[in-house]
Amino acid sequence: MTTDGATSGVPAHLAPLIERAEERSPGASGRVFPTVGPGLFEALRDSTFRRVALQVPAGLTRQAREFAETIRTEGRVDVVLVARACFGACDFPSPDEVPGVDALIVLGHSPIPNVRLTLPTYFVEMRHPGGDANSLADTLVTHHVPSPLGLVASVQHLDLVAPLEAAARARGIELVIGQGDHRLAYPVQALGCNYTSAEQIAGRVEGFVFVGTGQFHPRGLAFAVDRPVWTLDPLTGQLEPPIDRAKLIRDRLLLIAQCREARKWGVLVSTFAGQNRSPTALALIRKARARGLDAEALVFGRLDPADLLGRDFDAYVNTACPRIALDDSSLYPRPMLTPPEFLQAIGERPLSEYRFDTYH
Repeated sequence: MTTDGATSGVPAHLAPLIERAEERSPGASGRVFPTVGPGLFEALRDSTFRRVALQVPAGLTRQAREFAETIRTEGRVDVVLVARACFGACDFPSPDEVPGVDALIVLGHSPIPNVRLTLPTYFVEMRHPGGDANSLADTLVTHHVPSPLGLVASVQHLDLVAPLEAAARARGIELVIGQGDHRLAYPVQALGCNYTSAEQIAGRVEGFVFVGTGQFHPRGLAFAVDRPVWTLDPLTGQLEPPIDRAKLIRDRLLLIAQCREARKWGVLVSTFAGQNRSPTALALIRKARARGLDAEALVFGRLDPADLLGRDFDAYVNTACPRIALDDSSLYPRPMLTPPEFLQAIGERPLSEYRFDTYH
């Protein structure tokens, strides 16, 4: 949802802050609806909120104070900053972390439809206007990518999807878009824990192109689908070569093999509403104990490697964000597996059938 002149006093470099704002009410239904009025600030001015909490992603922490001041001035509401960075719409603060707050504002993320929120929450997606669709399509042609290709994008670049699809089609390249499941707010979207929009169409395409910056999502996508994954940076116009999926899987299988003799397992359970898989954790504990293994649940909020120092476990299985195990396992004092990897380690699944820990 774009805004009008009611926000004309906002500095130009903060303009993305007030675009694509949506409010989400608490409740199990997960209903997402537009804010009242032309934008976030007007919605805040029209609300009865006295104080809101602002949470920003790690990449925007230096601008957090300026964002807060802009919201305070334009929205006419008191603002407090959440100290911990937001790594996704799954780790928003609980009411206990922000006492006295009437609502949340989360920058840089879309809502996760099946996550129940405890406070009214505005998600400000901060869509990026950059990227020339024709130039990017020419880049795909120049690099002789196969067709059809699956298309996946981060939320900041979703506005580029339709023009890029049309420009590629005009050049003889078919870009296929998948819907994904109920954890994704949009078709074609990627979450670090969920690439079902790609998994849905993997059998119909020769590979995938991820539109966005960095390697976080392409790496996750490479774990999830057995197809080449290119990265197309809409800001630089560069196309990165496919990620070496075989090496990613080989490294994980070596770690799984190391854990096959583990007898004492710590099963990690997050308290974050968007990452809490207590039923999964209990099921894994039952499976371990049925095989004569020791298994105990360890509950945490934001996990730190120091939290696991000195504990009497041979290995861990992480039921929270799968990227903790896949990207940060080397930081922890004992091997850490995802739930599907754990099932391979205890012999319930064959090593030949590697599966990404898709969070539904």
